Amino acid sequence: MRRFPTFLTWLAFPIYVWQGLGVRRRTSRMLPARGPVMHEISGQAPAISLLVLGDSSAASVGIGNSENGLAAQLAVMIAQRTGGAVRWRAAGFNSATSGQIRDHVLPNLSADPWTHIVLAIGTNDTKNFHSVPRFKKEFGGLLYALRAKWPEARVVWSPVLEFTRAPAMPSLLGKILEIRATAMNRMGERLCLERGAVPAPRLPITNPEAGFASDGFHASEAGYRAWAEHLVGPVLAG
Repeated sequence: MRRFPTFLTWLAFPIYVWQGLGVRRRTSRMLPARGPVMHEISGQAPAISLLVLGDSSAASVGIGNSENGLAAQLAVMIAQRTGGAVRWRAAGFNSATSGQIRDHVLPNLSADPWTHIVLAIGTNDTKNFHSVPRFKKEFGGLLYALRAKWPEARVVWSPVLEFTRAPAMPSLLGKILEIRATAMNRMGERLCLERGAVPAPRLPITNPEAGFASDGFHASEAGYRAWAEHLVGPVLAG
């Protein structure tokens, strides 16, 4: 029965296509933020090395400068809480899915000694109507690859956000994608627990008007700040 609502969304696929094309037509494509994709914050030893890996949210799409993005703000909060030095890198790519990060990005990342890895991935898997079995294979493979390359790192996954809260989403389209996001998050949490990663709680969106950028889909500076505040606890809990 838990799979039945997800099956129903396939019956609504023509609505998804029709409304999705309308959203794409009305929404301008935003570029990744300008500024550094890696940086160091001075502090006490031992240093924390933070890699934020994933889709456009990891690339700080939606804002002007990467210093106000997810990776940079999370690094600052970690430094403030621990008093330690933090070295961070953002490896994010517009429209990336779990399979693309697994196959094309991860193999080309240098094996730097990251101590903490945050995964911001799954939104495009959901938005592109990937099936749950496909997500299981691709996201699960990504987790395996991360554990193999950085066996001692703490890997934290940030689940797919609520589509019904995104201002750019028509109500019906948001509900269709939210059903699929719920199924993706359920599978993602299971895979994390099975494969040595930590599923963070889903980010609560309390103020969509302030939390989203002008395109109504990506985060604003305030949105990235709230996201970093939400993740700093799970990242440091280990």
